[in-house]
Amino acid sequence: MLAFELLLQGLVQGSIYALIAVGLTLVYGLLRILHVAHAGLFTLGGYIGVLVTNATGSLALALLIAMPAMGLFGIAIYRTCYQPLLGRPPYVALIASIGLFIMMEELFRLIFGPYGLSYVAPPLQDPVGILGVNLKQAELAAMVGAVVLIGGLAFLAGRTRIGTASRATVTDPKMAEAFGVNIARIRDINFFVGSALAASAGVIVALLNNLVEPTMGSVPSYKALAIIVLGGLGDLRGTLIAALALGVIESFGTIYLGSFLDRDAIAFAFLIAVLMIRPQGLFGKA
Repeated sequence: MLAFELLLQGLVQGSIYALIAVGLTLVYGLLRILHVAHAGLFTLGGYIGVLVTNATGSLALALLIAMPAMGLFGIAIYRTCYQPLLGRPPYVALIASIGLFIMMEELFRLIFGPYGLSYVAPPLQDPVGILGVNLKQAELAAMVGAVVLIGGLAFLAGRTRIGTASRATVTDPKMAEAFGVNIARIRDINFFVGSALAASAGVIVALLNNLVEPTMGSVPSYKALAIIVLGGLGDLRGTLIAALALGVIESFGTIYLGSFLDRDAIAFAFLIAVLMIRPQGLFGKA
């Protein structure tokens, strides 16, 4: 029973990692840019979730506002920060992204205060029994929401013209453009979708912790970057598997290794161990 409970907890955490890391994978696969500022959108999504829910009492409305708002913010970041740097070496965009993330953290501290915000009346806190294991409704909603959102992304990528155009753009942008693909629109769509997923993760994390604070995105950003490397840079399937595996490893590790390693140390030890064996990641090419 303990193992099943740890598995469920790990899947909850892994689902959150997946929502964050999938957006990074979309951006890297399309532009070969490590979009560190993605974590700032995750944090801002959490702030919007808390503020809207406290004002209206509706978590659903908070998600409906946070996701498209962060999607549009993601497009703005691409056009103002990354688009002018596309002809430069990749590390230039990486440095710009890190600087933007640091600036966003400081702005959050100035605007929302240094101590964070909490829900006045946290929703979805009642327990739900699953095969003898009790989860909060919020934890169950996190898993179900991740499945729905990532399932929708899989449908978009595999069954629509937008998905076909995105894959063509990744493979050969010039050839795709020659066949009539609007490269600028495809890039905007990828940033919108990835940023909206990050916002949903921010709302969920704020709900699970009943707290959102300026540096909330720091550790998830490091883990998400490690996850996309572990999954094979640009590989959506590998990213999903790596995110869920990391969540489960963390969950079990806190019980069996928690006496001398904290949760984050366990996660990075696992990532380092795997990358020492397969430096190209689980699904990357050697």
